[in-house]
Amino acid sequence: MGSLDFVSDALMDGRRFRTLCVVDDHSREALAVVVDTSMSGQRVARELDRLIRHRGKPDMIVSDNGTELVSHAILPWTQETGIGWHYIAPGKPTQNAFVESFYGRLRDECLNEHIFGNLAKARHIIENWNLSVN
Repeated sequence: MGSLDFVSDALMDGRRFRTLCVVDDHSREALAVVVDTSMSGQRVARELDRLIRHRGKPDMIVSDNGTELVSHAILPWTQETGIGWHYIAPGKPTQNAFVESFYGRLRDECLNEHIFGNLAKARHIIENWNLSVN
C-alpha cells in the first residue's frame, strides 16, 4: 500500500509551489517527490504510472480528498489499473499518518531550512534531500 499527499511552500518571489510525495507504507520510503507550481489529476496519474513501471503496482493508495485526487482523471485511472483508492475522512490527517510523518520531516529538515530562488532550485534541493533520507 502507498500513501500520497501534497505540501505547499513558496519561492523567494512569493510564487507558490506544491510537492507531491508518494510514500511506501511498509518501508516508509518516499517513492516519488514531484515539485511543480500546480498538479492536475492527470499529472498525478502520469506520475503514478511512472512509479508503477519502476516499482510495481500497489494494491491500494491512501490519500485525502483534494480536488486533484477526486478528479475525472483519477477515477478512470483506478478503474484502468485495478488499484484500490482509499480516501481518508475529511479533517483526519492521522488516517494518512505515513505521508504526514514524511511531510513533517520534509518541512522541518528541508523546506524550513532553505530559501528557494526558483522552481529548478527547489526541485534540486528537495530531490537531493529525499535521496539523502531514503
